[in-house]
Amino acid sequence: CGIGQLFRQLYAGGQNAGGPQGGTSTPCSSLVEHHVVFGGEEKLKDLIKSSIELMDGDLYTVITGCVPSLIGDDVSAVVRPFREQTDIIHVKTSGFTGNSYEGYELFFEAVINDLLKPAEKVEPKTVNIFGIVPFQHVFWKGDSREIKNLLARIGVKANVFLAEFDGTAQLKNIPAAEYNIVLSTWNGHRVAELLKEKFNTPYLSFPSVPIGPKQTGEFLRTVAKTFNISDDIVESVINEEERRVYRFIEYGGDAHMLVRPHPFFAVVADSGTAIGITRFLVNELGYLPDIVQITDEPPEEVRGEILRHLTEGLETPVKPDVIFETDSHLIRQNLKNRAFLFLYASSLEAPTALEEYGALPITVSFPTMNRLILNRSYAGFDGSLTLFEETISTFVGPL
Repeated sequence: CGIGQLFRQLYAGGQNAGGPQGGTSTPCSSLVEHHVVFGGEEKLKDLIKSSIELMDGDLYTVITGCVPSLIGDDVSAVVRPFREQTDIIHVKTSGFTGNSYEGYELFFEAVINDLLKPAEKVEPKTVNIFGIVPFQHVFWKGDSREIKNLLARIGVKANVFLAEFDGTAQLKNIPAAEYNIVLSTWNGHRVAELLKEKFNTPYLSFPSVPIGPKQTGEFLRTVAKTFNISDDIVESVINEEERRVYRFIEYGGDAHMLVRPHPFFAVVADSGTAIGITRFLVNELGYLPDIVQITDEPPEEVRGEILRHLTEGLETPVKPDVIFETDSHLIRQNLKNRAFLFLYASSLEAPTALEEYGALPITVSFPTMNRLILNRSYAGFDGSLTLFEETISTFVGPL
């Protein structure tokens, strides 16, 4: 079931493969009934030993499925002796303990508890980026890279870890960061709090990956103020990029304003994606929010904050209906009999969007089975142009 779940995650996260490490090449203990009765610890021990011998890695991760958790195998005890030979961690990821968002937290908690040591010195103007959950946030690779490049423009070095060739080195360097940055109302906050507790690292929190000049400008100004970076430096970057982005949007102005001016739209996505896209469409393009459905099942205690980001600070008197829902049938029912002309959602809603709702679909959230996503990004200045292009491209054609 682990491999099956892995493939569902990869393909639904933008039709991606596992790469050279992962997918069908992932070593697996493949427990059967015999091990349910007598335990699988010896088999795991042999598997770890052979994996280290056959596969050259900087970091080995043992993830626990449902069966060893149910039968009570002491996986941590099996893993512990191998730490004398190599860097290895154990992540308790049995399926019944939570979803992929919980798995993200558990992985970084294992890294912090099993791998990291206090840094000899803090590296000034260095940050760790948390809150972008791989594959669940379908633009995770491109967005992470864009955030890293944006921060570099104002003199801040960012560790983004995943999809990086030096990812393990960045993980080990986590305690040396001067700050952590969390780009979510809830994903990554447990990690940031644990790092604050263990290494005394403060953190900044933003509701989402920034999309467009306004969100990105606010993001860069906040970071720059935290690190006492000169206003001249950050404003120079923001002004240059704002001028370029708004000039490029003007090139699409005829289609934007003459064909579908100020249309209503709907969003079905995880909270971070929903916040970033909604605020960009409203505050930068003048679109009108009809309904936003949040699909990542955020904790009850943060739903008020999510609601606030989706209804306050919008440059329109129109406020969207905000619904927290994970059932795909109910999501579709909630979309019926509404005025929206664009639907920013997953590939579950896309095939029948025009027939059922009279809306043009743009796939932006998990699951994304109808498009390949490699380095695509909606983040920052350039990412907003990509989102604008994809929106306008749904309806333009010959006169």
